[in-house]
Amino acid sequence: MTPRLRVGVVGHRGYAGLPGVLAALLDLAPRLGVSLAFEDELYEIAEDGERLVEPEALDLLLTLGGDGTLLRGARYLGALDIPILGVNLGRLGFLTSCGGDEFEDALTRWANGEFTAEQRMTLDARARSVDGEPRGRWRCLNDVVLHKGGFARVVRFGVHVDGEPLGAYGADGVVICTPTGSTGYSLSAGGPVVVPTVESIMVTPVSPHTLAMRPLVVPPDAEVAVRAEDGPEGLLVTVDGQVGTTFRAGETLIVRRADVPVRIVRFPGTSFFERLRHKLGWGGLSERDGVVTPV
Repeated sequence: MTPRLRVGVVGHRGYAGLPGVLAALLDLAPRLGVSLAFEDELYEIAEDGERLVEPEALDLLLTLGGDGTLLRGARYLGALDIPILGVNLGRLGFLTSCGGDEFEDALTRWANGEFTAEQRMTLDARARSVDGEPRGRWRCLNDVVLHKGGFARVVRFGVHVDGEPLGAYGADGVVICTPTGSTGYSLSAGGPVVVPTVESIMVTPVSPHTLAMRPLVVPPDAEVAVRAEDGPEGLLVTVDGQVGTTFRAGETLIVRRADVPVRIVRFPGTSFFERLRHKLGWGGLSERDGVVTPV
């Protein structure tokens, strides 16, 4: 069968199950009419396939690992409108499309068109120096976090929404996230869980030093600006938990909705609420014990 679909593959070599998945993938691809292109680290250990050099030519990006690998894959694609099928080889894998023992069925269903590509809002984050000069720019699927380094002290952050002062946050940091990121760092900091299709931006303080400061949900077209008013040297901006830059008092972080969403492959019979129940334990003890009261 002549390959008609191009699949790019990125993965985390730290997962023990990766070699077995690669072997099964190389065996399955010809039967599905799929050609495989591997990122450099996987190309070194794959026994067949091509080197991934033209992401714009892909029909699908397959990520082998966990949520971090999927986020890295989204960053690799940039603004390209290519769906991502995430295979979870780790423990949680909240963002991924299937488990490691399900990927052959998942790839087959994708090749047969039995899937939906769920659009996920992304953020555009920019850092500006004290003089207003650009210092860095990133696109993120989960969140952008402005936080202190290893200093045990509260930092004051000035937060504005669409140019209007929201207040002064005395906190360890500020998380600005998408609905996708609402189940990540923002959740652990006390932020709300937001259904991914309800587009919005969440602003969540980390360990705020006042009971009056609570997470805030703003419209998806809002612009959020955060400036460190004081604090130690060594503040950090972290994007999707993986990349970022140093930050210092007087500099500004500006976050708004990005122009292009990320598309994540989903299959019939799965839902966001199912993932909440089974992966995050939503529903309490009865759900843990397999008992769900019918409506």
